Amino acid sequence: MQNPIINPTVLVSPVEDGYVAYDPVSDRLHQLNPIAAILAELCDGTRSVEDLRNLVAPILPEGKTSEIDRWIDDGLKVGLIKWKGSETASYRELTAAELFDLAKRLRMKGAMQTAYLCGKRAADLEPTDTDMSYVLGDLALSVGRRGEARAAYQKYFDLSPDDAEIDHLLIALRDETPPPRASNRTIQQIYKGFSSSYETRMVDDLRYRGPEHLRTAIKLVFQDEPRNLNILDLGCGTGLAGVFLKPWSSCLAGIDLSPEMIELARARGIYDRFEVAEITTWLERTSECFDLIVSLDCLIYFGDLERIVTAVAKRLNPGGVFALSMERGAVNPFRLTDTGRYEHHPDHVREVAARAGLAVGHLNEAFLRMEYYVEVIGLYAVLKKLATAEG
Repeated sequence: MQNPIINPTVLVSPVEDGYVAYDPVSDRLHQLNPIAAILAELCDGTRSVEDLRNLVAPILPEGKTSEIDRWIDDGLKVGLIKWKGSETASYRELTAAELFDLAKRLRMKGAMQTAYLCGKRAADLEPTDTDMSYVLGDLALSVGRRGEARAAYQKYFDLSPDDAEIDHLLIALRDETPPPRASNRTIQQIYKGFSSSYETRMVDDLRYRGPEHLRTAIKLVFQDEPRNLNILDLGCGTGLAGVFLKPWSSCLAGIDLSPEMIELARARGIYDRFEVAEITTWLERTSECFDLIVSLDCLIYFGDLERIVTAVAKRLNPGGVFALSMERGAVNPFRLTDTGRYEHHPDHVREVAARAGLAVGHLNEAFLRMEYYVEVIGLYAVLKKLATAEG
């Protein structure tokens, strides 16, 4: 009678609710539930299939003994176990570095739950490794483990207290009162690291559709193809809005807090000038007025929109338009989400627009992008300054 044995090439690691087993030869990772983990441990070459049935059957629900044979058959097919020959049962546990590498690879493939299990085990093995704690925070958040995400990010932040982005993120995860907007340091740090891969990640990976929807909303309000406008692109980033704004403009200016993003926008060759500045401060100190001011996915870092909308209204020519996109929220007026971004309620947009003397020409909801494989709904607004309004 042949005895099953764990494949000697397989690397294993205990994780929450079972094991993960990785076969580097086939580059396959197997997630084992508690019963499968017990069977794997018992497959040491000294026991027959009948022995395994006798040992494991008492802990299985009645009538489930056949699951043992099914698991062995499946294990043989995928190479997790084999029939014992001359070798002895021996398997090595995955190191923290190996688990961390697996976690990152699995995350790239979208296998978030298994990636989280590997990342958690890696961080448990190396509790002072900041990279592992950071990645665990991200993975825990992606699978809905909010408390674990907070703990992992906090451990990371305790060891890296200068990280402005995580400092901001922890405000949301601790349910603290959010600041009026993300700090300059936070935004600059995010986009310094994000700039080189921004468009690939947003447009290709996350299916970002903000530019298309905002362009459509603007055209609906103008009721014709705009021409010869003095345009300001707030938070211009890499120039995704500028691509559709350029044909409408006599002059197109871009302003952004991130010099790295400005350089990418500059390379497009479509802007007439740039400013590296915080947008609210810049609007409040300039005397220049515009026919169209656009903010594409920039106000996700602002909570209360009162100050920015008021500042924009003063910089619009009579009849001028302010077009903006945000993340749509269910809480009025706004909420800081666990991603570190603000989402806004439509009523908040209406209220601040009215106080600033702007009429709502268009306000709708549509797909914005993906986030952890879930659709994010955007809020697209076009606000118009009355032709008789004073600047």
